[in-house]
Amino acid sequence: MSYDRATGLLQGATAMERCAALAFAAGAKASAPMHYRGFALGCRAITSLIDQREIVVMLNDDARFAFPFGDGYWSLLLDRSFVYESEIERFLNSVADVDYCFVDGGANFGFWSVLASSRPFGSHPVIAIEASSVNATKLKRNAELNGGRFKILHRAVGSTTGNKVWLGGAKHEAFRVEAVNGGAGESVEMVSLDGLLDQGHVAAGKRFIIKLDVEGMETDAVKGGQRLLQNECVVILEDHGADREHTVSRYVMDHTPCRLFIFDGTSRRYEAITQLSMLDRIKTSANFGYNVFATNSPFWEERIRSIPPSMPR
Repeated sequence: MSYDRATGLLQGATAMERCAALAFAAGAKASAPMHYRGFALGCRAITSLIDQREIVVMLNDDARFAFPFGDGYWSLLLDRSFVYESEIERFLNSVADVDYCFVDGGANFGFWSVLASSRPFGSHPVIAIEASSVNATKLKRNAELNGGRFKILHRAVGSTTGNKVWLGGAKHEAFRVEAVNGGAGESVEMVSLDGLLDQGHVAAGKRFIIKLDVEGMETDAVKGGQRLLQNECVVILEDHGADREHTVSRYVMDHTPCRLFIFDGTSRRYEAITQLSMLDRIKTSANFGYNVFATNSPFWEERIRSIPPSMPR
């Protein structure tokens, strides 16, 4: 079945599936004030009553994104008012005219890979890196749905290349990378950001946007990217709301030449992080991650600072 977010048109669904889609959309709206707490539980209850099927969501007129119908994470997209990581979408929209390569570290099913490579976002070259073999299968499916226009690498992003780590966890959006076998899970080879250069996946001298949502390995990923980060890069890092020490941002501030920016809901702008205490005010929820933008490039800094304030939602 398919769903067009622009029009709300659902095609190929049974009557029961149409009711389920309406329930998912209503659940997303109802749970939004609680940062979607309980939404996944509601999805599981509903999907127990219907057949397991795939849904393909049209994110825009050149972006198709597939996931299991009723997935407790991605079914939020069935609410047309929902915007996934709006601060990343707004930034990528604002730089659609820039010639850059997008590195999607921790790509999951490939949401950002699909969007960044689509026409409305500038049709950029993309390399999508995903540690989970289950997620990598879904990622491959989404690449095929979009004409195979982005490259896929089944690896864990880390500080070195070639070593293996253990990947475990129950939720596809929250797998954890561990140094040793933790029981149920799988062994996966690591690649560093500099390893992407060494292996010819990306070329030096380019502009890059590097998204790192690698479930606790963000600082290791930065450590392994010293040469790549000498190019004109902006790195989007997750700094989790539950981490009141702001470990990721602290590391970048203390150990790299990068300047940090974060979207501030009060000013509706991307503000420079001059002191980590700013994050005490901005990171108000312990339930999800906050995206921090790091760059040592005057070009990227100017582009970030020039994004006009957004309208309140």
